[in-house]
Amino acid sequence: MKQELNLVLSPEDASNELVIKQIASKQLGADPSEITFVKILKRSIDARSRNIKINLKIEVYINEAAPAPGNYKINYPDVSAKKPVLIIGAGPAGLFAALKLIENGLKPIIIERGKDVKSRRRELAAINKEHIVNPHSNYCFGEGGAGTYSDGKLYTRSTKRGDINKILETFAAHGADENILIEAHPHIGTNKLPQIIEAIRKTIIDNGGEVHFNTHLTDFIIKNNSIRGIVCRELTADKTIEFTADSLILATGHSARDIFELLHSKNILIEGKTFAMGVRVEHPQALIDSLQYHCAVNETSRKREYLPAASYSMVHQAMGRGVYSFCMCPGGIIAPCATAPGEVVTNGWSPSKRNNPFANSGIVVTTEPEDLKDFRQFGPLAGLRYQQALEKMAWNAGGQTQTAPAQRLMDFVNNKLSPALPDVSYQPGIKSAPLHLLLPEAISSRLQLGFQEFGKKMRGYLSNDAVIVGVESRTSSPVRIPRDNQTLQHPQIKGLYPCGEGAGYAGGIVSAAIDGQKCADAIASQ
Repeated sequence: MKQELNLVLSPEDASNELVIKQIASKQLGADPSEITFVKILKRSIDARSRNIKINLKIEVYINEAAPAPGNYKINYPDVSAKKPVLIIGAGPAGLFAALKLIENGLKPIIIERGKDVKSRRRELAAINKEHIVNPHSNYCFGEGGAGTYSDGKLYTRSTKRGDINKILETFAAHGADENILIEAHPHIGTNKLPQIIEAIRKTIIDNGGEVHFNTHLTDFIIKNNSIRGIVCRELTADKTIEFTADSLILATGHSARDIFELLHSKNILIEGKTFAMGVRVEHPQALIDSLQYHCAVNETSRKREYLPAASYSMVHQAMGRGVYSFCMCPGGIIAPCATAPGEVVTNGWSPSKRNNPFANSGIVVTTEPEDLKDFRQFGPLAGLRYQQALEKMAWNAGGQTQTAPAQRLMDFVNNKLSPALPDVSYQPGIKSAPLHLLLPEAISSRLQLGFQEFGKKMRGYLSNDAVIVGVESRTSSPVRIPRDNQTLQHPQIKGLYPCGEGAGYAGGIVSAAIDGQKCADAIASQ
């Protein structure tokens, strides 16, 4: 017999399997010896008061054999001789589209401008230590996309878009910890994602798919308003190559600006869309732990014995616009995510243990058309140009390297230049700058109001122990590539399937993966 129970336990009890079994037996009126196995189905933390609780949903096995370990592997068919489908981009949308195509009996051919996941590390070291940006392989471009070296959060609000559990199970099948299936906010971690991404690539290739790295899309082959193939530049050999197919999934991510430019130059319809801009804020993790877990800073290590590094989520309406936290990384690091020379872009990531001494988060402001008035001549690329202008500002303010402009948090709110800055996790370094003046007034004034409000919600958050680093500009794509709601094809070009974050249909690893699967299913249904 199996029965489900919902338990509310202390963090200490929730970490003790024997205690969970004893409590379950008492609630069910069963002898503890009759309980053969307890399976945790869901786990979440309730830290709204000092009396922190862990919510568990469990399945109790009574006089019944324990279930076999989870086996999430799919027996994929060999598609090496099947009809090809081109996929541009090896991020989560592209990789999961490829897996779904194989399931559907089609051959995926992935074209990725960046390097494989291991080789990317050299580019990351170059940008962090030597301030050199490779425009084809960096934190955003390369195998696994931005998510591989940008945290690996797997939670999403896109519950109506598709089967989230299938995405998580696919990660588990390729080496992710099964805990991602039960946590309310699942997270893999930047240190563990690379080998998982490699395993997904192996599945694709072993079942007849192809993956081409260092291969940059430069043109579409279109006849009678239908996709017929693509033209690429093979970067290592510096030669032009062509691929032929009548279906193409365009899953390039939110930073492939040259692809937006290419579409626009060929009069293929694209649209401007709203996005958000702001800064990264970094606090000592012990301070965030103390605020969220309701204890003194010197007590956080004891609290953390049974609790993870604390996170937060903030939102405030300031002068008619949303100011909110984005991609919060407890126990994390601020990373340099420029994709071209002459710009500074920040993002954040955490290792699986989230055990670094800092907590960082993007704090951003929603943009409106009025912000883009100086860029209207660029039409649907106006938002992109606005992003570029702020990234160039940050590059200049930091000294025209990957050193980033920064300011202590209270100094920013009080319009003061910081005479000295605290240590931060951003490896290329920071330089004191008046971000309250350098950022557009529409952003800086709302950020100041937002930080003041956040300081009221979390007493101690508004502190000069915290520092803001500029700029956080790649929250989402400033461009949407339209598609038909039913066929998912571009309204002008048959066989072109805009997909994922870069096309404006996702926001994170899971939602991008789901969208990739949707596009693959749409192609199969054609």
